[in-house]
Amino acid sequence: MINAVGAAQSILLLGGTSEIGLAITAEFLKKGPAKVILASLPNDPLREASAEKMKAAGASEVVTLDFDATDFDSHPEVVDKAFADGDVDICIVAFGMLGDAEELWQNQRKAVLAANINYTGAMSMGVLVGQKFKAQGHGQFIAMSSVAGERVRRSNFVYGSTKAGLDGFYLNLGEALEEYGVKTLVIRPGQVRTRMSADVDEAPLTVNKEDVAKLAVKSVEAGKTLVWAPPAFQLVMMVLKHIPRPIFKKLPI
Repeated sequence: MINAVGAAQSILLLGGTSEIGLAITAEFLKKGPAKVILASLPNDPLREASAEKMKAAGASEVVTLDFDATDFDSHPEVVDKAFADGDVDICIVAFGMLGDAEELWQNQRKAVLAANINYTGAMSMGVLVGQKFKAQGHGQFIAMSSVAGERVRRSNFVYGSTKAGLDGFYLNLGEALEEYGVKTLVIRPGQVRTRMSADVDEAPLTVNKEDVAKLAVKSVEAGKTLVWAPPAFQLVMMVLKHIPRPIFKKLPI
């Protein structure tokens, strides 16, 4: 379990090479050593480097698991392996696909792939890990959502719609599991400086992955269920959500 000073004994990162996920895990490791389980595609070229990064950050042990978000039939086995040696304290859901926004809504195959990775895969793993957390009587989800899903806009509506689904699922999964001692934190970042956004023009309120990591750990310690990164985005979205659609669709966002 997460102890009184916020240290975990075991952390599962779904999306084992995610820059944000690794940053969050490293931030938790500052609290104390923990076993880190990195679940990623077996052919991910960043897999070994990610494991070494976690060892350098203070992990007591690093385990790598083969994980394909779109191979739904394999998910029960992945989760069983992650919990095979005992309880898992934290599960970070940090895998996803951004894609080319204009291509996605015109390419059926890629649109379905984005939906399967960002939403269906995340839901599948949430159900399975949630049942493990329920059985052990504790656990903390950290699910990476996006402000893009809070009010889906024309400029990236396929991606935004998948994040809207993920967001709604994990918020309510948290409510369903609360009575069993399980906690859930949904993080809605704006643009974060990572490989995923490297080819996208930088937007206002863009943050570094380290900023998101610090916010995640502080929010878990505070028992929060929903936060924006940076926090100022909450105010921005409060305004945007109330703009009438005929006006909203004319905004340059």
